[in-house]
Amino acid sequence: MSGNLHQAGLRFLRQLGRHAEPIMDAYLSGSLADQALEPAVQERLVKDGILYRPEHGADLHLRRVVRALLEEALRDDRNRQINANTGSALVTFKTLAGHYKEARHQSDYAAADAYLADLKEHVYAFGETLSHSIRVLWSRINNEFGYVGTLNAKIRENELAQSQVSELLAGLEMISFEALADTAGDLRELRHLLVTNLQRSVSACSQELSIVQGRLLQLLGRFRQIRGRTRLLKGWLLHMDQQPDYQVGNHAGHQNVLQLFNLAAPSLAPAAADIHNALHEPELLALIMQLRSLPAQEHLTAAAGAATEFVHGAVDDFEIERNPAREAVSAYFCQVIESGQAVSALDYREQEQLPWDAENWLYQVIGGYDGLPDEQKRHFELDTIGEAHPLFSGNFIVRDVALWLA
Repeated sequence: MSGNLHQAGLRFLRQLGRHAEPIMDAYLSGSLADQALEPAVQERLVKDGILYRPEHGADLHLRRVVRALLEEALRDDRNRQINANTGSALVTFKTLAGHYKEARHQSDYAAADAYLADLKEHVYAFGETLSHSIRVLWSRINNEFGYVGTLNAKIRENELAQSQVSELLAGLEMISFEALADTAGDLRELRHLLVTNLQRSVSACSQELSIVQGRLLQLLGRFRQIRGRTRLLKGWLLHMDQQPDYQVGNHAGHQNVLQLFNLAAPSLAPAAADIHNALHEPELLALIMQLRSLPAQEHLTAAAGAATEFVHGAVDDFEIERNPAREAVSAYFCQVIESGQAVSALDYREQEQLPWDAENWLYQVIGGYDGLPDEQKRHFELDTIGEAHPLFSGNFIVRDVALWLA
């Protein structure tokens, strides 16, 4: 039996390859005239199930299975067929599972293997059908239903796609994995197919369908907004054609402004200080200086009536406290500039015999690099040296850092 199927399949594929040009002509134009093929070729293609004549005197058309094969292979955006018949697939799963269990019970292992292979094919085909339906929906969304010309047609196509998404989701809700688990019983092969594999496919498709539904609603809202604006513009143009002497009145001079003309957004945004904008730095410093001088001015005003003695004394000396770690980091950066090569932070620490421990010194170097201004930081590159954590993924253990000129 398998040998006959093999030969028949080879003959069918050879027919497709031998007559590829007229088949593609029929696919693109929708039909094929009788004069395009010789009578013997017509008879052979009709007999092999590639072409058919819908009625007497009509042109030749491609069979649905051949057209579906080409649509899937070519990723044709015009394909709008979505299979949402989940109930029939579930009945087929349960029937084949019953055949398999019965064959196993009767020790007919050859028949059991055949039923199991058939069940695998149906389960995998069901998952592929769901994926194909989602690909078709995404194709329509990505080109914004570009295969139709008018905006109203795009809205109708969007509503059709939403109804198909609802049908697919309703069909997936029909799947009861508890019932499928009872059908599979304690057979590992059936549980893997009907529970594990099917549940993984259904879960992924359900999540993607929810995203598709949201995108469709967003696209439908945009289409309707464009249609509303287009209708408003067309109505205005028609009004101007019928009344060419129309003059717009001074609506701003009315005491009660119409609601239609009272929808403008405020021209000035609420004022707020942007402390991250360098251009505002002088104004912010001036405001801060005023805030600091305000208490002193109030104190002088309050004490204006009483005379106080003014004593001019010497200014106390002060000096900025030295930070040895910061100076060592600056020297490290200077050595990188002078050498022009990458210098390891720990090698520099050992070379200069710095008193800080390795971890503290690495933090000082990293902090010094992050504290550089942007115009200076872009001249350096800091690379971390270490390895990933052996147990916890995503964690990187830094052993050393290297600095070089960019």
